[in-house]
Amino acid sequence: MPDVKQASPSACRASKPPGAQRPGTLATALLLATVIAGCTETYDAGASRPHGPLPVDERNPVLLFNDSQYDNWEGEYAVLLASSGGLSLDGIVVNTSPNATNIDDNLAGWRNLIAAARNSGMRGLPDPIKSTGAPLVRPASGDIDVTVGNGSAGAQLIVSESSRKSLPYRPLAVVTAGRLTDVADAYLLDPTVVDRVVVVSTLGTLTATGAAMGVPNGEMDPWADTIVTSRFRFVAVSAHYDQTADVPASRLSELPDNAFGTWLASRQSQIWNDQLAADQVAVAAVALSTSFVVAVERVSPGGPIAAGATAGPTLTDDPNGPLWLVRQIAASVAIARFWEILLDPKTYGP
Repeated sequence: MPDVKQASPSACRASKPPGAQRPGTLATALLLATVIAGCTETYDAGASRPHGPLPVDERNPVLLFNDSQYDNWEGEYAVLLASSGGLSLDGIVVNTSPNATNIDDNLAGWRNLIAAARNSGMRGLPDPIKSTGAPLVRPASGDIDVTVGNGSAGAQLIVSESSRKSLPYRPLAVVTAGRLTDVADAYLLDPTVVDRVVVVSTLGTLTATGAAMGVPNGEMDPWADTIVTSRFRFVAVSAHYDQTADVPASRLSELPDNAFGTWLASRQSQIWNDQLAADQVAVAAVALSTSFVVAVERVSPGGPIAAGATAGPTLTDDPNGPLWLVRQIAASVAIARFWEILLDPKTYGP
């Protein structure tokens, strides 16, 4: 039997569109009927459970956050999966990092990627937007809720898109491969956002007892790391792989004869020979969760970091922990899927 599930109050409030008419009108009565219907949904409980071991999968709406796209294949994985129907890519937010400090250059790179994909007939690709905001500063008191936020464009997008797209059983997946500033900033704008979002991040390195929220990406805004791990449902993808195997020189002749193939060929020599730069692991963990994600542990975050910390809190193994840590992945699965989509003519079809 299908289950009847009652949406959370914040999800019901989010269902009401802006500009609703005053009470007492027929339009308002119809609107309220629509809201009530949306807040008591009938659905199959089994079909609504996540595929794989993570709280999100390929059916969740996705916002992608990164700085530049020159050093890894994250953007290429995302657009291929989106064009093939393997990922619902609702937004791309571009920011900065210590390695990519020019926001306009970063945005131009992402726009060029999207242009090459669209010119090849690829679909389901949003326009990238830029989001600027300095790393967050830990208050002297260490109280997260008195942190001064940026009100960044990325934070505003998380709040608005989660209100529009999130369902109680299918939250918005915010996939990051850079600093967590915009995500933490979204909480400072609207604390209820944590009910509508799961954060999945390429971040940190594995330890014997969990993970360290340092390089890559965890060192860029340690206070944001603290806010996100203390408040959000959070998945750290801290297992990495050799991304030079994604598009080796030996396979350049196989690339499709279109603008996207030309784009990939031009990027092949730019890709960093550094496993920790493979930001695409977070995208693959969401879109290919049943086969790419091999081992997951539950973890708990350490306490708030001290002033001047250069990394986020540790993540420690805890069977009852509120967070998820991806410890092992199957790189061959991601690479095989990348090439399967890349070489499929339907990827570039109408």
